[in-house]
Amino acid sequence: MQELNFSKFPFRFKNSKNKLLIFDEIRKKFVVLQPEEWVRQHCLQYLIKQKKYPKSLINVEKELLVNNLCKRYDIVVYNPDGSIYLIVECKAPSININQDTFDQIARYNMTLNATYLMVTNGLNHYYCTMDFENERYQFLKDIPEYNI
Repeated sequence: MQELNFSKFPFRFKNSKNKLLIFDEIRKKFVVLQPEEWVRQHCLQYLIKQKKYPKSLINVEKELLVNNLCKRYDIVVYNPDGSIYLIVECKAPSININQDTFDQIARYNMTLNATYLMVTNGLNHYYCTMDFENERYQFLKDIPEYNI
């Protein structure tokens, strides 16, 4: 797999039916290692090991309803009260992040109301905070460390 713009993290791998699998600490299972999954697993480790977000507040790949359509988010970090603190949209490294990517996560956020958004393809990371009043996002240098 391609080297990404994250710190080096230890991962567990295994082969099954001629497919390479990677262990997901949050879902507690091995999942097929695709380029987007490689980015998602790095991002999870970044949130857990570098930003100190508790695993118990992180959720991966769940469905949500957006404009009566079933969509799936990549990563959500909850506040202890159950509200959503952060949404992360992961793309494969070959996918360029553009306005459509931000529009996608902004649409998700109309339903989820997260304070922070992160979009990454593993090579480029973008962080923003939501200004709900003016329906805009403001870019940040990084997301805060866990201190909720």
